[in-house]
Amino acid sequence: MGGRELQGVRCQLQAFGGDASALRVEKFPSRTLAPGEVRVGMLFAPMNPADLNVIHGTYGELPELPTTIGNEGCGVVLDAGEGTGLDEGDMVMPLCGGTWTSEMVVSAEALVRLPEGIDPVQAAMLGVNPATAWLMLHGFRSLASGDWVVQNAANSGVGRAVIGFARQLGLRTLNVVRREELVEELLGLGADVVVTEELDLRAGVETLCGGKRPALALNAVGGASALNLANALADGGVHVTYGGMGRQPLKVPNGLLIFRGLEFRGFWLRRWRESAPLPEVRALYEKLAGLLRTGVFSTPVGRIYPLTEVADALAAAASGGVGGKVMLDLSCAGSVADGRIAP
Repeated sequence: MGGRELQGVRCQLQAFGGDASALRVEKFPSRTLAPGEVRVGMLFAPMNPADLNVIHGTYGELPELPTTIGNEGCGVVLDAGEGTGLDEGDMVMPLCGGTWTSEMVVSAEALVRLPEGIDPVQAAMLGVNPATAWLMLHGFRSLASGDWVVQNAANSGVGRAVIGFARQLGLRTLNVVRREELVEELLGLGADVVVTEELDLRAGVETLCGGKRPALALNAVGGASALNLANALADGGVHVTYGGMGRQPLKVPNGLLIFRGLEFRGFWLRRWRESAPLPEVRALYEKLAGLLRTGVFSTPVGRIYPLTEVADALAAAASGGVGGKVMLDLSCAGSVADGRIAP
């Protein structure tokens, strides 16, 4: 099966700047498997903020062009060479980028086998947000049962995973959101306290948290929202920034450093994946897959588009008004002619 003639469809980025016309959906020939490689038929991939930033050319690290984009997804093994440890039909998650494609040929080491019965749409979102949430909860402070964590963007994929993991770990969460209608929804997921951005946490945090200030703050917004989290922390607490959705810089008053002893850190999942030993990376994703399968966390899905409608999917993801993650269905690539999306 390794030498069979196949043809895939992929979405390539031709230029930075955010113009949807720079995304080219095209056919490409499959190639013969080398020893240790696996052919994966991709099923689903999400559109993440990092993908949008790459398309706009504003991400912290940009690929050479042209490139097949997409930084996570899931698929099923179509063909595997001897010694790979994988069988045809296994559902897998790639540990590499270039996922907006109907087919990938990658080393078996770059794949994580997923458990039977896992939802493939949810599994496609396993690579980034849940891992970010888990590593931030475990990598900056030794937290004990009953400790508090405060976060903004609590309705995001990372925020929802933080709520689920914290509940399982015995931690308590103080969650900040922009819209009042999200409060009941997050409380239903297991959040302990949910407030809106307008609340001054410096004045109210001890009342909200029963007299105990959070030891860890998780910031995905920046600007005034990030400072609000910092003001809620206990002395010596850690403030971790992993996103900048508000597009405002983090401004730290001197007193928080001098008199409160707060520690300000950053987290980027890619840096962890590049530096951590491969067995550690694989073990984390296997654990997260098990937690996903048992319902510890999940991510709402707004709309699912076939790969050939990537321009419409991009517009929906950029609008932010679809009520959940925008997904690409890679198993229904549709027809493509002359490198363009066919009508």
